[in-house]
Amino acid sequence: MTAPRLQPIRLDAYKPLREIVSDALRQAIRDGILPPGERLMEIPLAEELGVSRTPIREAIRILEQEGLVVMIPRRGTYVADMSLKDITEVFELRSILEELAAELAAERITNEEIETLEQHLVEIGNYMNEKNLDKVVQADILFHEILYKASRNDRLVEMIHNLREQTLRFRTLSMSQTGRLAKTWDEHRQLVEAISDRDIERARHIARIHMEESEKTLLAGMQLQSHEEQLG
Repeated sequence: MTAPRLQPIRLDAYKPLREIVSDALRQAIRDGILPPGERLMEIPLAEELGVSRTPIREAIRILEQEGLVVMIPRRGTYVADMSLKDITEVFELRSILEELAAELAAERITNEEIETLEQHLVEIGNYMNEKNLDKVVQADILFHEILYKASRNDRLVEMIHNLREQTLRFRTLSMSQTGRLAKTWDEHRQLVEAISDRDIERARHIARIHMEESEKTLLAGMQLQSHEEQLG
């Protein structure tokens, strides 16, 4: 019998069960526990997570809307795979939205939020020195969350989240590319400086460069991984 890969969920009095389940499945997809192309079966998932099939079904619908799973008629539900073309299309949209988020943040961010961004820069630098890639990725996500919140535009934040979720599972692959960590940190530093100076045009420019470099590095990493898999 195959050992369970997912841990039973812990109930949260403040969150609907479908959201707790979708969070668990989303994280499993990000971490590669549920890899691209894997079929999602309601009964085994319900047994592993310790819930009924109903919240599993509802959670899968949420993940489908986010583009993390695909439902194929008469075949079932699968963890979505992403082609190089898919990645490019996501980044085309993200670049536009990230520029807008940077612009709005430069106009609306508070001094407290600027200080928090600066603190996260220090944390990311420390994790880089420790060569703790997982911590770097987590801190990077929090850094962007603060930046998005500073835009004061909930619909924009939701759109960015939906797009970002589709590529977040590849974040470690991107960050592990030679030289990318240092470049990412420097791009973050420049972005914080531009936003702190309320320099809208520079903030937009740095946000665009950050997205272009992120896309370039991720595509290179995916191509290298594909080549290594073919050789192996």
